[in-house]
Amino acid sequence: MTKEDTGAADRPRTSWRRLPAGIWALGFVSMLMDISSEMIHALLPVYLTVGLGATALAVGVIEGIAEATAAITKVFSGALSDRIGRRKELAALGYGLAAVTKPVFPLAPSLGWLIAARFVDRVGKGIRGAPRDALVADLAPEGLRGAAFGLRQSLDTFGAFLGPLGAIGLMWAFSDDFRSVFWVAVIPAFLALALVLFAVREPARPEGLRRVRAPLSRAELGLLGPTYWWVVAVATLFTLARFSEAFLILRAQAGGLPLMLVPLVLVGMNAVYALSAWPAGALSDRGGRIGLLALGLCLLVAADLVLAFAGGLGGLALGVLIWGLHMGLTQGLLSALVAEAVPAELRGTAFGMFNLVTGVALLLASVIAGALWEAFGAEGTFLAGAVFATVAAAGLPPLARRQAAARPAPGPTG
Repeated sequence: MTKEDTGAADRPRTSWRRLPAGIWALGFVSMLMDISSEMIHALLPVYLTVGLGATALAVGVIEGIAEATAAITKVFSGALSDRIGRRKELAALGYGLAAVTKPVFPLAPSLGWLIAARFVDRVGKGIRGAPRDALVADLAPEGLRGAAFGLRQSLDTFGAFLGPLGAIGLMWAFSDDFRSVFWVAVIPAFLALALVLFAVREPARPEGLRRVRAPLSRAELGLLGPTYWWVVAVATLFTLARFSEAFLILRAQAGGLPLMLVPLVLVGMNAVYALSAWPAGALSDRGGRIGLLALGLCLLVAADLVLAFAGGLGGLALGVLIWGLHMGLTQGLLSALVAEAVPAELRGTAFGMFNLVTGVALLLASVIAGALWEAFGAEGTFLAGAVFATVAAAGLPPLARRQAAARPAPGPTG
């Protein structure tokens, strides 16, 4: 066995050691902020309606405005990070805005204050998203981008798993005192801010890297290239197929799961998601991303079919766990594909546009899913998801051919 062969064989066992400290730090930053945010967001709809007397319509308007704001902000923050040639400052600003809003939730005397806090929190999410993902790509060693994005996604999702569980436990410990739980949620948010400020170091800008003056101009967007836009198209169809996880909760309720146990649907899904994202990313660095992405789409089709037709709580549990596995096999890989398809100086813009388009697709998917649910029930919604996933899978072979055509030809061997 040659030295090169030995290195390749050892890579699965050592890839986690080869990831820079900054990648790990960004992963733990995401985890801590998700613990804080999900601890609040798991309780916020109930707190708004029960504690402050808001209507369900008001809750929907607040959430819709908040998420739309985050999606739009991502485009401009990603482009700005390309223009100034720096990522960390914008990522830190986004995490900082999210952190300073957290004390508002327990202190808010009225609904208006909570609306403002939620709005600023989502602005912070929008500001940090694209620069952070571009920073992960900048920090990741060549050949380990899948592992890097998979690790960050795993830790982020682990935070989404711990947050609701923490909220449940703290509500029990504090005898259903919402404000006390919200105060505890402040702590991980400021720990995340401290970590991004002091533990993440931006790599030096490579010499000769082109300066970008107008990232959102037609000329610069054209430089993102056809492979990138093909990734965006596949991801958009994929997003239409998976819609909001809120429909998993509706399926659980329709399937007879007691209301107090309904949050376990997202807990179980996020547990599988967190456990699978990092191994999937590392495996994609060795065997290619398109094959794993195709497997993820097949799993989504399987999850949709199970959730459409399987009866009982056993079928529900199986469908939810397969759904979580498909998320782990796809979300980090899509980020790695974006990073590898574009010039290094335009990664922020690329992630911003990607997040905007897929964010709009998720909104459309949820509207379509809701309409199908009203007209045809759960079966119609999940069958439509399976159809969209199949269409998205049809876009993978052309994407693989474009990747192969863009890959540099191997040099002569000695």
